[in-house]
Amino acid sequence: MVGGEVPSQLVCRPEQDLPVAVLRVSGTLDLVTGDALQLAVRRSLAVQPTHLLLDVADLRVGDPLALAALGTVICETAEWPSIPIVLCGCDPRTYAMISAYPDCAGLRYAPSCAAALAEAGTAPTPPKIRVRLRPVPDACRQVRQLVSQACTAWHRAELTATASLIATELVANVVRHAHTTMEFTLGLQGGRLSMTVRDGSRRLPRPVDTTPSDAGGRGLQLVRDLTEAWGVLPVPDGKVVWTRLTSA
Repeated sequence: MVGGEVPSQLVCRPEQDLPVAVLRVSGTLDLVTGDALQLAVRRSLAVQPTHLLLDVADLRVGDPLALAALGTVICETAEWPSIPIVLCGCDPRTYAMISAYPDCAGLRYAPSCAAALAEAGTAPTPPKIRVRLRPVPDACRQVRQLVSQACTAWHRAELTATASLIATELVANVVRHAHTTMEFTLGLQGGRLSMTVRDGSRRLPRPVDTTPSDAGGRGLQLVRDLTEAWGVLPVPDGKVVWTRLTSA
């Protein structure tokens, strides 16, 4: 603090997570507080809601350069979870600054969270299954069974073998390396099957060439080779490894 200047503050308060996430953002967005906004948005997106509503009625943009934090998280989550982000209650000055920032072009706007919630409530909710698993070898068997049953129920039997293999590797990676409780999510949207594993380790994985004789299979190398796309989203309490698989 210089010359008695009060440090800027930004409060990001989750109002709800599912099915529509609402994050109330108030205070000043600048180069000091930008990271806090980025972490809060990642955290809200990581639970995979149908929409993310940012209530910014009490937000002031103190420095336009701080919008890079919001633009970065929009870009890194454009492929997954690819969830609409709606800014609610922007005043004219805030709207002008955010809409002029190139990396924020994917944002939607609504006059209020009530209006955005009403609109989001009319959208169909895609099928999704979530399950919490302990970091034990039997978790691999459990997730294979879950994937097999879901593919049959969703009429995607042709994906069963590949999806089960990918799910096994994602879960086995947590068992071998993260050693934390995990949340496995399986969803279907637009013909694409998505699988994610969220764990409590902040260590980011990367594919490593292995051989079939290695314990647990070929790990993330196999995930990379068999999926249409995959990635990692860091969150404040760990990470989410995500994959997307398309029907032939």
